[in-house]
Amino acid sequence: MKFEKEVKERWGKTEAYAEFENKTKDYSKERFADINSGLENIFRDFAELMQSGAEPISAEAQALVKKLQKYITENYYTCNDEILKGLGQMYIADERFKNNIDKYADGTAEFVSEVIKMYTKRQRSRK
Repeated sequence: MKFEKEVKERWGKTEAYAEFENKTKDYSKERFADINSGLENIFRDFAELMQSGAEPISAEAQALVKKLQKYITENYYTCNDEILKGLGQMYIADERFKNNIDKYADGTAEFVSEVIKMYTKRQRSRK
């Protein structure tokens, strides 16, 4: 993993990281490539949705962020609403994430971040 040292330094003592290590310990390079490809497809879907003119609060955008959260949980670690909210912030705060997500269309990272913000806000209000 390209940023493995940094990831371990930042999140190595968290439950999510321990779960990630446990869940992925037997993943082959091919399995990781497949999972990462699936994640990229979700970001590509966000870009297409944004380009279609959908609003972050739209049912389609909210369903897609739910799909993202479920995908992360199934393949990496439990992505609760608090972690999801943090990811949404990181997608625009860290240029590496922003540039990677924006490769599908300029503004995709900002769009995803806003969708996540609205999704997690709605989830909190339902509790």
